[in-house]
Amino acid sequence: METILDSIRIVEMTEALAGPYCAMLLGDFGADVIKVERPGAGDQSRGWGPPFVGTESAYYLAANRNKRSITLNYNHPRGMEALQKLLATADIFIVNQPSLASLQKRSIDPDSLCAKYPRLIYCSITGYGFTGPNAGMPGYDILAQAETGVMSFTGEPGGGPMRYPIAIADMTCGMYAAMGILAALYGREKTGRGQFIDMALFDSQLTWLANAGSSYLNAGVSPERWGNAHPNIVPYEVFRGSDEKYFVVGVGTEPLWRRFVQVMNIQDEIGSDERFSTNALRIKNREVLVPLLQKIFQQKPMAASLEKFAAAEIPAGPINTVAEALNDKQTSGRGLIVQLEHPTLGAAKSIANPIRFSRTPVSYRLPPPLLGEHTAEILQRLGYSAKDVRAIAANSAA
Repeated sequence: METILDSIRIVEMTEALAGPYCAMLLGDFGADVIKVERPGAGDQSRGWGPPFVGTESAYYLAANRNKRSITLNYNHPRGMEALQKLLATADIFIVNQPSLASLQKRSIDPDSLCAKYPRLIYCSITGYGFTGPNAGMPGYDILAQAETGVMSFTGEPGGGPMRYPIAIADMTCGMYAAMGILAALYGREKTGRGQFIDMALFDSQLTWLANAGSSYLNAGVSPERWGNAHPNIVPYEVFRGSDEKYFVVGVGTEPLWRRFVQVMNIQDEIGSDERFSTNALRIKNREVLVPLLQKIFQQKPMAASLEKFAAAEIPAGPINTVAEALNDKQTSGRGLIVQLEHPTLGAAKSIANPIRFSRTPVSYRLPPPLLGEHTAEILQRLGYSAKDVRAIAANSAA
């Protein structure tokens, strides 16, 4: 099956989520991804559990399919020699070492590698990038969420700041990095030269401010905590049925509002009330409107309300648990769960790549690799003899 990146080799020397997630997305597009790991421990996310599945953490399994793993002690001359030979075959190098000095010490910094391999696309993923006052400082997702202001308006009104429970800074940075790499590949087609991409969790998370950031930059208004409500649309939030099941409704246009009041059979009351006649007025009077709607919703089970909304094409849906979402008929209907045979676990499952190409579909070829699983295979392809492979392995174990 033809894939878009089937002639592209990626050397990934990253851990945790942002870098591995970026490399996995590109691996799904057909790239040959070689994951360089520390001997003995490997990617730190291998130990991020429970839950564990056999020897692997579920966290690690989430972001490492379509890769081969090689362990190299690149602090040893033989290990560094092997890494340089590997990089000579690479189109893309992804690394998440925040210390530029550490990279320069090993001659794997952007300037050194881009000079040595002019076609190489070098992508660094760090907490703060290589410029600015925080350059070189270690970064984690929670720091990015905190420092970019996202946590300041996440949570319930009157409550404290709230971290989004998924590593959104890591995943966003990984996606932006993949986007940048693909653009750089296109640029290389035009110029014949690669380039350096300096990605940061802080920068990527700052983009999440989006309309909230625009409100401050252009109108001087900082966002408040709205909980599950929307600052600019009403009703657009969580409600509860008589069976205590929660669901969401989003009424984002005036035609939808008119259809909403008809379906709810409230034309003569709420629908004719001037306080709710436009979205701007509904925002102004949300503290009156929302309790009125909640009182009506609590008179019938959630399913009854959702059935009526679905028939009228009003955006609404249940608040599923993770189990319910992953077993939902829409999830299975879109083929969103990937299952790959793993050498020790039997089956390794993960969430599919959401991008759908009509002619060159994404492919799922390799399960998340065991630590160093492909070391001998990769080294032999680089021209090392079986004796050399054993020597490099011994240096890695030392």
